[in-house]
Amino acid sequence: MKAIRRFTVRPVLPEPLRPLSDLARNLRWSWHAETRELFQAVDPEGWRAAGGDPVRLLGTVSAARLGELARDRRFLRRLTAAADDLDDYLRGRRWYQNHAEGGGDEPPAAVAYFSPEFGVTAALPQYSGGLGILAGDHLKAASDLGVPLVGVGLLYRHGYFRQSLSRDGWQLEHYPLLDPNELPLTLLRRPDATPVRISLALPGGRSLFAHVWVAQVGRVPLLMLDSDVEENGPGERNVTDRLYGGGSEHRLLQEMLLGIGGVRAVRAYCALTGHPAPEVFHTNEGHAGFLGLERIRELTDQDTDFDAALEAVRAGTVFTTHTPVPAGIDRFDRDLVARHFGPGAELPDVDVTRLLQLGRETYPGGEPHVFNMAVMGLRLAQRANGVSTLHGSVSRSMFSGLWPGFDAEEVPITSITNGVHAPTWVAPEVLRLGARRIGAQRAEDALSVGGSERWDAFAEIDDAAVWELRRELREQLVHEVRTRLRASWRERGAGSAELGWIDGVLDPDVLTIGFARRVPSYKRLTLMLRDRDRLREMLLHPTRPVQIVVAGKAHPADDGGKRLVREMVRFADDPRVRHRIVFLPDYGMGMARKLYPGCDVWLNNPLRPLEACGTSGMKAALNGCLNLSVRDGWWDEWYDPDFGWEIPTADGPTTDEERRDDLEAHALYELIEQRVAPRFYDRGANGLPERWIEMVRRTITSLGPKVVAGRMVREYVERLYTPAARAHRALDLEGAGELAAWKARVRAAWPGVAVDHVEADESSEVAELGATLALRVRVTLGELQPEDVEVQAVAGRVDTRDALADARTFPLKPAGGGGPDQQGRWVYEGPLSLDRTGPFGYTVRVLPAHRLLAAGADLGLVALPAESPGEGAGVLLR
Repeated sequence: MKAIRRFTVRPVLPEPLRPLSDLARNLRWSWHAETRELFQAVDPEGWRAAGGDPVRLLGTVSAARLGELARDRRFLRRLTAAADDLDDYLRGRRWYQNHAEGGGDEPPAAVAYFSPEFGVTAALPQYSGGLGILAGDHLKAASDLGVPLVGVGLLYRHGYFRQSLSRDGWQLEHYPLLDPNELPLTLLRRPDATPVRISLALPGGRSLFAHVWVAQVGRVPLLMLDSDVEENGPGERNVTDRLYGGGSEHRLLQEMLLGIGGVRAVRAYCALTGHPAPEVFHTNEGHAGFLGLERIRELTDQDTDFDAALEAVRAGTVFTTHTPVPAGIDRFDRDLVARHFGPGAELPDVDVTRLLQLGRETYPGGEPHVFNMAVMGLRLAQRANGVSTLHGSVSRSMFSGLWPGFDAEEVPITSITNGVHAPTWVAPEVLRLGARRIGAQRAEDALSVGGSERWDAFAEIDDAAVWELRRELREQLVHEVRTRLRASWRERGAGSAELGWIDGVLDPDVLTIGFARRVPSYKRLTLMLRDRDRLREMLLHPTRPVQIVVAGKAHPADDGGKRLVREMVRFADDPRVRHRIVFLPDYGMGMARKLYPGCDVWLNNPLRPLEACGTSGMKAALNGCLNLSVRDGWWDEWYDPDFGWEIPTADGPTTDEERRDDLEAHALYELIEQRVAPRFYDRGANGLPERWIEMVRRTITSLGPKVVAGRMVREYVERLYTPAARAHRALDLEGAGELAAWKARVRAAWPGVAVDHVEADESSEVAELGATLALRVRVTLGELQPEDVEVQAVAGRVDTRDALADARTFPLKPAGGGGPDQQGRWVYEGPLSLDRTGPFGYTVRVLPAHRLLAAGADLGLVALPAESPGEGAGVLLR
């Protein structure tokens, strides 16, 4: 019999225990070990049954137990200490407050951070993979640093999905219903206790309504919009049903609610709570790009014209792209987008034609009937970045068509390499060891704030302690794997009598390799299966055996990914090897926190360069796990033989996919057999693998400070948020109007701009290092003036096709011209230093220039010589 209605009965805590509610409702407990230990002491069995979720725990504790705790002086002292610690954390000065007083530009009063998913804790399952986990870590690190961030997302009533396996290994999906009242959330209400209601206009006179739930992530509020409200019709109620579910219109409505509704939610939250209004809006991937349109609408409602509003919005917007392939970008039919905007729909006073132009693919090969969310995100943001150095380069190439005439390296997309929130992902045992050896505060500062001087202290820990810790974590993983594997087999229909073999699965003294991630084809879950006989030999080696723990979810609509999962599961089911390789279903944060610390080696073998960053190896490294990876994402820039091994790639232009996979699988086997396993099992006279332990130590001390989210968020503050806030302040509505008018004038006049002639005082084809060429350039500016442009010499090495590499720019200065009889012609002069030996060349170009532009390529306009100038265009230095 099923209930016709479901609701939550909240416990009434005795007065002395009231601080437990505040501790449970602030998600800082998810990364603060002392607070979790306090809740565990409330009811150890209930804590395990609640999956480590304090809100669920408090809903199950008996009144008798609560009464007992209310009289327990020792527990009350611990409770008071935890509550005071949280209060200090929330109110005290942190890095951001000290940084703001350190001189230089004033950082933003607040930043709004929009993302379609947030992985803060398994108790709030609103994530599918790396994008969401990264967003959650961004909020936590911002909280630790005191950055005044406001997170904005959607509340999915079914989350992503729970994964299980059929008897033959096929992935099955389950969508449990989430009750917000049973989650660590608070409904945003007005002073009269009515819920804040956000609304969007839909075609046909319909409306989409949403409530706003608030999750408190330390110091950072996370606003989550929920369309499952009574005022909505059935279709509208389901807009926030599932993460990445439904068809195109369903996805479009989700992204409109996230972007447009999210801005309205932020405005309501700030008005009700007094939180500073954001000066900077950060769009984490293109899903939230519509936030820029709502901010334009806010300004046009104040009688600002569209172009000026666009400039004002761009100044304070940061856009982060996470995909290295066009197929990973959300693209909608232009007619579908047009139907949901303009008269009779949302943003009725915003010109639909102008709106559609923002998402138009104007580059070669672009589709005219498609609205591209990443393209809109780039056009609405003055600052953009990829998430690793390699991904920044890939992104500049991928989007270079939006800046015609510029080389890919000049495309205004920078990079900030992702990081992970160390207090979340470092095992308590690792933290305790560090605290015993270097002090609790030094260890905590190293995890939260970073700084190599703090991490260096971990080098003081002796070999025996490091190895004892590694074995303890491996043993914990073995127990976790057996528990999860037994539960999985029971779900697959096995009886207890069939499962005795599980007690012998994995061995705490065997080299353990981990591989866990989403299962798109480019991550190559089954690369290790290319030569199954060879893999079996490695797993069953008599003296240097290997064991592998595998986990991962395929997208529900990705049958190809599901086939890969089934292929892996069937291999792991083989009685010959099932004690050495396991596949664990339902990979999520709870599993990951055991998996990363318990593995000795973290395997990653994507198709290069399709991994934008890939942060799982970072989390493993923080626990002393070594990386074995293709040089992609973050591993490409921070790989060092002290930290692990690189898998060679066979990504040449003529290598077919099958041969490439065979070659790279062979390289993987060779590395494990010849280098990884021997180093793990090579023991010194003291019985310790000294070279392995040294790699573990170097990974923690040298790689640790780089991969933490505290480093990442500090870079966002210094390199993107603070410059964006400066631009936002400089570009008031009057300044925005001035810049918009200037851009319109420059665009209209640009066809008349040309480089007419270039000459140099050096006629020889050979020049000496350190010499200087005096350039004289004649340009036509037409209706523009010298203050509207910058004339540059661009010089660097040249290849056999005369393409410039490692180029530097040298500004040239006007030296005459522009008179009434000269028809807009000007002469520019300047020196060009010959600072490199070998084939050297230069060219000259004209760019728009304005004090409010973030980059010279901002307008995508450039004038180059019609053909290479004959004199001094390429000189050979010797």
